[in-house]
Amino acid sequence: MAVGPGTLPDFFPVAGIKLGIASAGIKKPGRKDIVVFELAPETRVAGIFTRNQFCAAPVVLSRRHLSQDAPRYLLINTGNANAGTGERGLTDAAACCEALAKEAGISASQVLPFSTGVIGEPLPVAKIVSALPEALADTREDRWAEAASGIMTTDTRPKGASRQLDLDGHRVIISGISKGAGMIRPNMATMLGFIATDARLAPEALQTLASELGEKSFNRITIDGDTSTNDACMLMASGQYGGPEITADSPLLPELRAALQDVYLELAHAIVRDGEGATKFVTIDVSGAASQQEALDVAYTVAHSPLVKTALFASDPNWGRILAAVGRAGVENLDLNALEIYLGDVCLVRNGGRADDYSEARGQAVMDQEEITIAIDLKRGNVRETVWTCDFSHDYVTINAEYRT
Repeated sequence: MAVGPGTLPDFFPVAGIKLGIASAGIKKPGRKDIVVFELAPETRVAGIFTRNQFCAAPVVLSRRHLSQDAPRYLLINTGNANAGTGERGLTDAAACCEALAKEAGISASQVLPFSTGVIGEPLPVAKIVSALPEALADTREDRWAEAASGIMTTDTRPKGASRQLDLDGHRVIISGISKGAGMIRPNMATMLGFIATDARLAPEALQTLASELGEKSFNRITIDGDTSTNDACMLMASGQYGGPEITADSPLLPELRAALQDVYLELAHAIVRDGEGATKFVTIDVSGAASQQEALDVAYTVAHSPLVKTALFASDPNWGRILAAVGRAGVENLDLNALEIYLGDVCLVRNGGRADDYSEARGQAVMDQEEITIAIDLKRGNVRETVWTCDFSHDYVTINAEYRT
């Protein structure tokens, strides 16, 4: 069950970025569960990672390797998170990096590992290592769609986005894939994202884009309020588009940033649309806040409310649940008579209570839609923030109750 058609785009290959896919049989025999990114030597990489203190071994190692060397390969496995595995997890992740490095003739510190799947089980190193020759034997620039499927866990469909644009006479390509359906509440989310461009970006501009774009996309989605141990989102720039280096003050940066933002948002929204058991895609738009934190506190309180989420699943315009969530969001000195709450274009709350022109029929008409916006104007300032979420259905409980079976 998912919201919207969810079809993959026709991916534009990114010069200097090749992908290989293999089957290690980590969780299911024959399933493609290994994805390798092979990066041209001049490629620059930046990223953001989970803030969960129980971060997985591959997160620890990827951070370490990024600070030590120029990455040449990304190694992703599904079916096992290699999280909650202590020192053995680090040893196992390092062994996989060393095996790939030996096959490719590079340093182990030039490999960034990523894992997703069940927490607390040892990484099946032998299976992964045995699958590496298959993944490396046929790396190509046109395998984005296969890779999108290869990184899935409880996802019901692959997720991808691709754009091309003209920058001062040079064609620039952006392509990306993501995975995630549950344990999603980024501080970072179990999500992974990999975005690549052939633009040539200066290191400081690349890291700024990776941080800022990730913050406004992947860090604004939530399925269930659970921050994963394995979240990572990487931005790769191969530099092969033929144009000049794009720095933080380059006149070419705003247009490139806008295109990258489109890709980040599309990939993040795809995760919400494929949320475990999701039947509705919900935008929580909070305006008129006095601070960013205040706006996010209100948005996430509404987005995480089990009562709001179950009402959304039932298509029940029980607006009192939304009002109650706003009221317990912790906003000090909230003027109840000033704020307004909308469901789509229907005003629910005004002057401290139900809007005079509200009717159950109008609320029901919005709730019956597959895509819904809940807008909250706090009337306290000029800050606005948006969070995307979904409903809670019976299937969410079933999927997570049977996750390890």
